[in-house]
Amino acid sequence: MRYFRMTLSYDGTAYGGWQMQVNSHTVQAEVERALQIVTGQPVRAVASGRTDAGVHAMGQIVSFACDTHLPADVLQRALNANLPKDIVALEIREMPEDFHAIRDTVRKRYRYTIQDGPLRDVFARHHAWYFPLRLDVRAMSQAGRLLVGRHDFSSFEASGSKRANSVRTIFDLAVHRQTAEHLDRVVIEVEADGFLYNMVRNIVGTLVQVGRGKQPVGWVAEVLKARDRKRAGMTAPPEGLVLLRVWCVGDLPERTE
Repeated sequence: MRYFRMTLSYDGTAYGGWQMQVNSHTVQAEVERALQIVTGQPVRAVASGRTDAGVHAMGQIVSFACDTHLPADVLQRALNANLPKDIVALEIREMPEDFHAIRDTVRKRYRYTIQDGPLRDVFARHHAWYFPLRLDVRAMSQAGRLLVGRHDFSSFEASGSKRANSVRTIFDLAVHRQTAEHLDRVVIEVEADGFLYNMVRNIVGTLVQVGRGKQPVGWVAEVLKARDRKRAGMTAPPEGLVLLRVWCVGDLPERTE
């Protein structure tokens, strides 16, 4: 048996999320189908995290094991030849037996895109949340910085989650505006050692309340302290969310004193 790490990119528009489901078309199902065609055996693919329906990924990490003679680069090419056009394996490399995409993940970075203003960008409808009002990016950036650090993020956790605890560390939360001709976008990037269910989308919905002038910057700190999901903003829609990158054990440089 050989063990592999795959970096996967996909457009989640047509899928009911990553995880296999009985009555839904999923990314995991397509990946495992292609792996079985290439290797001639059933293969279980495990992702670093389960993206929801409509959510995209540029750097999802997937682990799988199979008994194949193919070199990793040949396996990658063969897999891409059998995957649909909205899923691509960017890299496959052989790993030690104990590598596991969930267990070995130590950090993730997400990007959320909002297309704000009076004109809708029809080409961004599957990759950005259209918000008809122009948002105050400076205020959103100031509010976002209040969430950086190690905190209990219960206020930004969707109900029904089964996590052991709600404490996470946000290393970076950046908000900036991108302008292209007459269409603007607000880009929010969040990097942390882990995320609760819908945490990024709930943070975005909360920052939008500040950006539209409904709440002051300091309100976000009050929401965080409350540890109550009802105090935060709405859950932003899934289409604006992209999993940018996943770091596993050994990917980050060792800290030096």
